[in-house]
Amino acid sequence: MKLLSLFLVSVILAGAVHAQEHRLPPVFGSEYASRTFQDSRVRSYITPQRIVWKYDGGGKLISRPDALLAGGNNGQSELTDRPSCSMRSTDNEYPSILLDFGKEIQGGIQLVTAASSTPAKVRIRFGESVSEAMSQAGGAQGATNDHAMRDFVMELPWLGVAETGNSGFRFVRIDLIEPNVRLDLKEVNAIFSYRDIPYHGSFKSSDERLNRIWMTAAYTVHLNMQEYIWDGIKRDRLVWLGDLHPEVMTISAVFGYNEVVPKSLDLARDITPLPGWMNGMCSYSLWWIIIHRDWYRYQGDLAYLKNQQEYLAELLRLLFTKVDASGKERLDGGGRFLDWPSSPNTQGVDAGLQALMVIAFQAGAELCGILGDRQLATECTDVAALMQQYVPHHNQLKQAASLLALAGMLPARQAIDEVIADGGAKDFSTFYGYYMLQAQARAGDYQAAIDNIRQFWGGMLDMGATTFWEDFNLEWMENAAGIDELVPEGKKDIHADFGAYCYKQLRHSLCHGWASGPAPWLTEHVLGVQVVDPGCRTLRIEPHLGDLQWVEGTFPTPHGVVKISHRKDASGRIISSVKAPRGVKIVR
Repeated sequence: MKLLSLFLVSVILAGAVHAQEHRLPPVFGSEYASRTFQDSRVRSYITPQRIVWKYDGGGKLISRPDALLAGGNNGQSELTDRPSCSMRSTDNEYPSILLDFGKEIQGGIQLVTAASSTPAKVRIRFGESVSEAMSQAGGAQGATNDHAMRDFVMELPWLGVAETGNSGFRFVRIDLIEPNVRLDLKEVNAIFSYRDIPYHGSFKSSDERLNRIWMTAAYTVHLNMQEYIWDGIKRDRLVWLGDLHPEVMTISAVFGYNEVVPKSLDLARDITPLPGWMNGMCSYSLWWIIIHRDWYRYQGDLAYLKNQQEYLAELLRLLFTKVDASGKERLDGGGRFLDWPSSPNTQGVDAGLQALMVIAFQAGAELCGILGDRQLATECTDVAALMQQYVPHHNQLKQAASLLALAGMLPARQAIDEVIADGGAKDFSTFYGYYMLQAQARAGDYQAAIDNIRQFWGGMLDMGATTFWEDFNLEWMENAAGIDELVPEGKKDIHADFGAYCYKQLRHSLCHGWASGPAPWLTEHVLGVQVVDPGCRTLRIEPHLGDLQWVEGTFPTPHGVVKISHRKDASGRIISSVKAPRGVKIVR
């Protein structure tokens, strides 16, 4: 528990990953071999950090609530008189308590009852925010049980242990719901389910706000690395291919190789026979190609790439049929989607899809060249060049302007000046914010990008976030209470009062992997790590510190960890130190 508490303070998991063979006891016999699967995750138990709120009838209904903060005997029932939290209901009053576990986690809850207790029914409510834990599923504020149960009733045993729940949460509310019942709780522990993997990548600088943002982005993706890569741990516990790209870039910068990436990519391929579009959206099949290009750059796994060749070739040939003679994309049969905030701007979405197809064909040409299919590589290059001649207007959409810049269809400086720089981080997107930052880097606008990270992602931290959200708008912060407090009268509820599309109000996910873009961006452009050759055989180190005085960190490669440090001297000149493992060449 001490080690886990240290993790929760620093949000760092360190140490080696040890391969472990899982076997059933011999009594099961060989006939069970095809009827089991193993979980690659571990479970840890966390005691509450504070009591946010309670209804105790003026002290009559709850006694010794602080006993829950002290922990107990590691979830073991015991015949002792050790103090417990006692909750008593009457004919018409029912006690309840709201606990804060300090950080957002994925998992459930464990309740340990005492001998003095009686079997009791309780209502459990999980919440990513205080407001959500205090809400009712199906109520006016939009709370749901979609994808994961977060509001339900269960029965607790006498002198026993009960475990329940499988959701994303930080807060848990427990209500006694039957009259004239006594419930004595020895322990209430959060069950944290996660991959026990080291953070090989790191980022530290002279700006603690940026350091927190990098780590929060890394942790957001870590929580979503379950058996597959999910988009959200409360809602959208699914493999979404477009959303996967920022997550894969974060994994590459923080964890290095992890099996969850190929598992997720292969799942999407195997459940999407062509000519279908992944996740029912044409753009997400484009992202599948782009992700494979970037994953190969970082990992250099040719054998795995060869396993994709047949599907990749068929998908590229399908995409050729979606380009007309003028070079305009004609994607059909699936949702025309970039991200949710861009959806009303159909002209801008059209421009973004044109650019995204160019990027996908450029990635396809690179992959086909590596796989030895020169003819298909040439076709991809030719079609990309044709499409670059047709440049639709971005219609003032930052998402579209960013993609046009990254596709080489609009000068990055022009994209910044015309659209992206307007209002700073105003109208940024948690998903496409990564590509807005990348466009700023391409224009050499590093300081503005750093400032946008501080303002936009830092704004979520200012509102109590411990993970980054599905959506966020700077305007939401005006006169709003944080997610870690009861909303005072006259204040806005930043979780319940905002959101749109599929994430209205409390259905809004506050842990969404697509929002992790600052982690790979800071690693690539501030720490300065750029992959030149597949498998990180050659890295270019090109730091851009902006107003930072120093930055240091590590970067995972298939050959080992690279250690990097940059510091400004009195004249402002950057002094760098780079230590790379054998097999990694460093160029500057």
